[in-house]
Amino acid sequence: MLAVRKVRRKLRMGTICSPNPSGTKTLEVCNADWMASLPPLLHNVPLSNLAIPGSHDSFSYWVDEKSPVGPDQTPAIKRLARISLVKKLMKKWSVTQNLTFREQLDAGIRYFDLRVSSKPGDADQEIYFIHGLFGIRVWDGLMEIDSFLTQHPQEIVFLDFNHFYAMDEAHHKRLILRIQEAFGSKLCSACSVESMTLRTLWEKKCQVLIFYHCPFYKQYPFLWPGKKIPAPWANTTSVHKLILFLETTLSERSPHGSFHVSQAILTPRVKTIARGLVGGLKNTLVHRNLPAILDWVKTQKPGALGVNIITSDFVDLIKYLQCFLPQEHSQRSFLNFSYPGQMLPWSSSPPQDHASQDHERPLTLL
Repeated sequence: MLAVRKVRRKLRMGTICSPNPSGTKTLEVCNADWMASLPPLLHNVPLSNLAIPGSHDSFSYWVDEKSPVGPDQTPAIKRLARISLVKKLMKKWSVTQNLTFREQLDAGIRYFDLRVSSKPGDADQEIYFIHGLFGIRVWDGLMEIDSFLTQHPQEIVFLDFNHFYAMDEAHHKRLILRIQEAFGSKLCSACSVESMTLRTLWEKKCQVLIFYHCPFYKQYPFLWPGKKIPAPWANTTSVHKLILFLETTLSERSPHGSFHVSQAILTPRVKTIARGLVGGLKNTLVHRNLPAILDWVKTQKPGALGVNIITSDFVDLIKYLQCFLPQEHSQRSFLNFSYPGQMLPWSSSPPQDHASQDHERPLTLL
């Protein structure tokens, strides 16, 4: 536990140590600025052709056991949840992340999967994040993200609002106004996906791409349609079926006109939850299957027909973060954040003079 707390403290600081050949930790790398640290070669590459780490149900690091069960649940679950113990068990399956937005950003996460809802009986029409149980207010989460972006003006984030519950037109207008108030000029207007490069965004001083899976996007230039960022869902508890699904959907990916999310997640079924009721999602599905998922991730390459955004549950797990944190150049690692003179992150066709650096030496976090 002490070791885990040390890692979390380093993540909050946005730094982690990289080992030298002797195995001692000498160099500190700030993952909070990995986009700003990319070499000029990648500044003009479309973001849809780069490898970008993301999180699944990004907001679910905290859920409110005292609030009503969310409208995303069935009537049967709502009835059962009148028993206090049921909500405690629900929490074990609703929480899919341990890091806050800020901690995820400091660790290098740049894509956020967001699901929102109004709360029954809430007179002020406030909007909350939701996954079975209600999370924090959307406004609080947006302000946390904006604070990070102000401190790191060359980092770009994808905010994917893809599920809406118990929301009428007034709720949508309130949410969209909140988005405008939070990010202002940082918002990037919807346009050609291929024109979205780090250089163009830096020149415009834009840092936030908002994807809105609802027809209201048509009324606001800064809302991107959901079809521009498809995220195929395997909906399986089998890691073998998941990997086959990820391979198939990547092979069917459109080479132009959209980003692409590979959801490297397993989804529990009713019997899965029943069998692992007390253990929860992390202990029942994630820990057991993570090695096989990581083996697949490490074989991927980015590009028009390769991976773009990969999401996972519990991105704070040490073995998972090793795929995201700085490493020496290797085309077989998920995302090599760079710092001058040391590494080159993924690109579709890396320069020839970096070929001699093609070896893996993942970070030792503890």
